[in-house]
Amino acid sequence: MNTPVYNFDLAPDRQGTESVKWDLFPGKLPMWVADMDFQAAPEILEALQKRLNHGVFGYELVPDTYFEATGRWFAQRHGWEGIGRDNIVPTTGVIAAYSAAIKAMTEPGDQVLVMTPCYNAFFPAIRNYKCLQLDCPLIYHADGYTIDWEDLEAKAAEARILLLCNPHNPVGRVWTREELLQVADICYRHGVFVISDEIHCELTYKGHDYTPWATLPAQYVANSVSCISPTKAFNIAGIQIANIFAADPDILAKMARALKENECSDVNVFGVTALQAAYNAGSPWLDQLREYLWHNALTVYGFLDDAIPLMSAVPLEGTYLMWLDCRAALGPGEPLEGLSERFARHLRDCGLVLSTGTIYGAAGEGFERLNIACPRTRLLEGLELLKTAFESYRP
Repeated sequence: MNTPVYNFDLAPDRQGTESVKWDLFPGKLPMWVADMDFQAAPEILEALQKRLNHGVFGYELVPDTYFEATGRWFAQRHGWEGIGRDNIVPTTGVIAAYSAAIKAMTEPGDQVLVMTPCYNAFFPAIRNYKCLQLDCPLIYHADGYTIDWEDLEAKAAEARILLLCNPHNPVGRVWTREELLQVADICYRHGVFVISDEIHCELTYKGHDYTPWATLPAQYVANSVSCISPTKAFNIAGIQIANIFAADPDILAKMARALKENECSDVNVFGVTALQAAYNAGSPWLDQLREYLWHNALTVYGFLDDAIPLMSAVPLEGTYLMWLDCRAALGPGEPLEGLSERFARHLRDCGLVLSTGTIYGAAGEGFERLNIACPRTRLLEGLELLKTAFESYRP
C-alpha cells in the first residue's frame, strides 16, 4: 500500500474562527500558544465526519477498542507494553489529569517541585489545591539545559510531588533514560511522588527518543502516574481527550475518584473517536509532520545565524516550541529584570506575538517562546518581524 503524502505548506485561514491563537491579537502574526496551524490528519477528519453523520451525541461509553488502540500505539512506537483498561483512566485533557493527580496525592501545604522554566499551567494547578510551588531551576548552557542535580536532591527532601514535563516545555529538552533514572532514584529515596506530563512525547527529533516514565524500573513506576494524550501531536487539542496511567491499582482508583470530584471524568464522543483514529491510522501523517517541523527548526537556526546573529535558539530536541535567548537585546544599563515582558510588548507592536519567557517562571527571564508549527512561508514572515523588532528595540 502506498503511503499518502501530506502537504504541510498549506494551512486554512484561522482568523475569525474564534481561535485563541489567532483572534486574541487581531492584526498580529501569532506564534505563541501551542497549537498548530495545520489541519488534522485526513484519517482523523474522516473518522470524525463518520461519527458526526450518525447525528446522535449522547453520553459515551469508552469502548475496548479505545484502550486497545492506546496500548498498541505506545507498544509499537515507544516500547511501552501493557497499557489497557486496567491501568488507564480517560479524562478531558492533560491539565485535568495532572490537576486530579495533585489533588489525589497531596494535602494543603505540601510542596510540589517543578523544574523551571516550565509549562505555565503547572503553576495554577499547584495553587488551586493550596500546595506550595518549589522551583528547581534548570541550568542553561550554550548547548541547552541540564538538571541541577544538587539542587534537585536538596529540594526533593522537602517535596511531596515532582511535576515533571517529559519532554520539557518550553526549553525543548527530551530527557534521556539516564537522566530520568537519576531523577527517579532521587525521588524514590526521598519518597517523592512523580506526575509525568508526557503530552509532547510524539514530537521528538532524530537522536532524541522519548522515554516513557512508565518504562523505568517497577519500583519507580509504582510511585507515579503518567499523563498522555494524542492532542498536541495531532493538533486536536480543542477536542479534549487524555489518559492517566498508573501501575498501582490503588493509585489509579485515587485518580478516578479525583477526576469525578473535579467533574472531569466524562469524555466527549469526538475525543473517543479522534484518539482511536490518531493511534490506529495517524503514523504516516505524524512522521511527515515531524520531518516538516524539523526543517522549520533548521530554518530558524539559519535565519538567526544570517540575520540576527546576536540572538540564539536553544537546541530543539522535542516539541514544536523554540526557546529564544533574547538577552542580547538588552540596552546599555538596561536591567535584565523585566526584559521578557518589555521585549514581548515591542514584538507585538511590530506585529508578532510570541509567548513571554517569564510566564514559565522567573528562570525564563530574557527568553521568548516561538511556535514553529506553521507553513514555512508563515514562519519566514514571523522571523522577518522578529528581526525588525530586534533591530528597533529601545528600552
